[in-house]
Amino acid sequence: MPLWDVIVSIFWFMILFTWIWLLISIFGDIFRDHELSGWGKALWILFLVVVPWLGALVYLIARGRSMNERALAQAQRNEQAFGQYVRETAGTTSTADELAKLADLRDRGTISAEEFERAKAKVLGHAPAMAAPAHRDQQAATSST
Repeated sequence: MPLWDVIVSIFWFMILFTWIWLLISIFGDIFRDHELSGWGKALWILFLVVVPWLGALVYLIARGRSMNERALAQAQRNEQAFGQYVRETAGTTSTADELAKLADLRDRGTISAEEFERAKAKVLGHAPAMAAPAHRDQQAATSST
């Protein structure tokens, strides 16, 4: 197969791919539009199915600007939803907030001083200093009995 035939085949494949992408975009826009009535949607779909090239051209001329506005609004809603999801997932409490909550629990007597130290070490990201010697004393007491 000559090189020219390969290039022409690639060109026609790209035209076909672009045409399919355009039709999917138009169909998606028709069904996404809340201002268009059911009959209007049915007529546009019928027009696109019966006379696809002319239907797509007329749709882009008649509703191209609003198609872009709907796509932009959808992208903004998706971005806001993603931002909200990230904020909820990541959490907004800082280390200082966590330590203040722990100190409040300790002051009210809900947790003991030892539990406070363990939780504080966990929040700060290092092992508690008092837990290791106490653990060694327990091992020594159980091994001597």
